[in-house]
Amino acid sequence: MPKASLAAIVQYCDRILRTSEIGDYGGAANGLQVENRGSVSRIAATVDASLATVKLAIEEKADLLIVHHGLFWTPSHPWTRKRYELLRLLIENDLAVYSSHLPLDSHPKLGNNARLCAALGLKNLKPFFPSHGGPIGFKARQKISRTELAKRLERALDAKPLLIPGGKEICECIGVVTGGAGDGLKQAVAEGVDTFITGEGQHWTYALAEELGMNVFYGGHYATETFGVKALAADLSRKFKVPWTFLDHPTGL
Repeated sequence: MPKASLAAIVQYCDRILRTSEIGDYGGAANGLQVENRGSVSRIAATVDASLATVKLAIEEKADLLIVHHGLFWTPSHPWTRKRYELLRLLIENDLAVYSSHLPLDSHPKLGNNARLCAALGLKNLKPFFPSHGGPIGFKARQKISRTELAKRLERALDAKPLLIPGGKEICECIGVVTGGAGDGLKQAVAEGVDTFITGEGQHWTYALAEELGMNVFYGGHYATETFGVKALAADLSRKFKVPWTFLDHPTGL
């Protein structure tokens, strides 16, 4: 079975994702979060690092788990009960964990936003929606009916999105920020967007979208963020000649 160096994979990911350069939330801890004995023979990719997805990775005999949401968003001590079980499984099964949050969101080719835009047929993308020091999403000036865009989004996500039809039927400037950017509607409008696609938002954003005169699509936080880890794992598989698999553990949120 072919093997690759964990250190080489981490160095490559850190470079192409600009891990040290891109700002993020305090608990993101982008980069290698857990190391193994140093080699990788199978990569698994999933959205969320959790006890459930670690078990799925072990079932697939992976020794590197690529995730978008890592292990350390909040203080994670003490390592007892389920947290201890997670730690024990990682160590006993020699499973490394590499996490990339906003660096993966913003990547122009492998990122969640770039890949979702590609799936929707959006072209001539422009960086959009600053967060933690730099743009994380993309926007495109492209005329498309709201009805057609809804169909494309449902195909891309394999799930029907929630639509707030606060704007015109013909969309002219579409912005995409995957995940939980629903509280950024005013920011999106300020950047010229009349149709905003993200994962989720609060109840009050429905009335706000109507007030702002914009269309909003909520496709699900999980569903909109499967794209980046898949693209990154596939890229690593091509470069380092090791197989990869996607671990689907949907939250429905």
